[in-house]
Amino acid sequence: MTAHREEAKENVLKTAKEHDVKFIRLWFTDILGFLKSFSIMVEELETALNQGMGFDGSSIEGFVRIDESDMIAMPDPATFRMLPWRPRDHNTVARMFCDILMPGGEPFEGDPRYVLKQNLKRAADLGFTFNVGPELEFFLFKDSSGTEMLDQGGYFDMIPLDAVTDIRRDAVLTLEEMGIAVERSQHEAAPSQHEIDMRYTDALTMADNVMTYRLVVKQIAMQHGVYATFMPKPVFGINGSGMHVHQSLFIGDRNAFFDKDAEYHLSETARRYIAGLLKHAPEITSVTNQWVNSYKRLVPGYEAPVYLSWARRNRADLIRIPEYQPGRERAARIEFRSPDPVCNPYLAFSVMLAAGLKGIEKGYDVPDPVSENVYEMTEEERARRGIGTLPASLLEAILLTEKSELVREALGDHVFENFIKNKKIEWDKYRMQVTDYELKRYLPIL
Repeated sequence: MTAHREEAKENVLKTAKEHDVKFIRLWFTDILGFLKSFSIMVEELETALNQGMGFDGSSIEGFVRIDESDMIAMPDPATFRMLPWRPRDHNTVARMFCDILMPGGEPFEGDPRYVLKQNLKRAADLGFTFNVGPELEFFLFKDSSGTEMLDQGGYFDMIPLDAVTDIRRDAVLTLEEMGIAVERSQHEAAPSQHEIDMRYTDALTMADNVMTYRLVVKQIAMQHGVYATFMPKPVFGINGSGMHVHQSLFIGDRNAFFDKDAEYHLSETARRYIAGLLKHAPEITSVTNQWVNSYKRLVPGYEAPVYLSWARRNRADLIRIPEYQPGRERAARIEFRSPDPVCNPYLAFSVMLAAGLKGIEKGYDVPDPVSENVYEMTEEERARRGIGTLPASLLEAILLTEKSELVREALGDHVFENFIKNKKIEWDKYRMQVTDYELKRYLPIL
């Protein structure tokens, strides 16, 4: 046990005693990005921190077979936080994220948190720290049975003070109580669509924060008697919800993406990273956009990227370069716009990083930026300029991923194979459904 972990463990035990913590929820994530949890009593806390807690992993999606089900959840003491929405009167509830281990104590290769750690280690071996800042959008509806809007606001609208404003405020305050720094919150472009932006930080912390964010938003919405959803495209004809991921590599305290003398102030490292993302974007899309519904959002005309292009200001491109502000070299970054907010953040950050690093390692040349609106180009013009497209369906995406050495290496064999197997099953279940669209369109004429 490292001195740092020992110190963190002692701090957890002290904090739990000071705040009358009674229950501790141990959190971890399955391969699809669903948060899993079980609770222990405070009397078991020291044992859990030292030895981990055993559980049956056979019922967790993508974990293990029933004949090898014993697993260990090892809490990360640095993630100990009280849950603000639970009682504080001698029954305080706290949580910790866990790393999943095999019974012998070795890391479980199917744990998404472990997968991200392995990719961050690859970056560290090259001298890099990977920082990210995702922007998760979500809708607020009256309940989970339909899509009745709570407001008709638009982008940045200052809507009248009502339950919607209170929900955003309460969610921000709750996130901050849990140690997650928030930069801003706003109404998004579509009616009843909102966004809260967390402050840029290292990718492992941010992946944990994304899992917390999604739970907090849903919890606060439920307390207000409404329903929050991160579904990528719940309503036809209006913008869907994305998770634009701002990202950069640092070498120590220096931003490796910044070059004061280069065009757009982008270093050679940044340009090769962009080239890697553009080249490998189609094969990583099933991970960053993993649901059938994800591809209802990735269509032209709704600010969602479809074409493999990059630019400084055009928000229709897959990769956007935010405007550089003098004196803020640390903030130089790129924005990858295709992911949606219901991906598994540990896996999504892993494949984005792997694609970017491949561009750096192999010295990929970045294509010219596109200043025109790619949507308005003809197919012939896009072909002439070498502008490809993202996959148009989950099936197309998963078939590309299945052939990808880069994704297999980034995820490891266990997650790679279980993920593809799960997504093929999802597609088969979807394609056999008879939808309302088909009945309305075809029943009267066939």
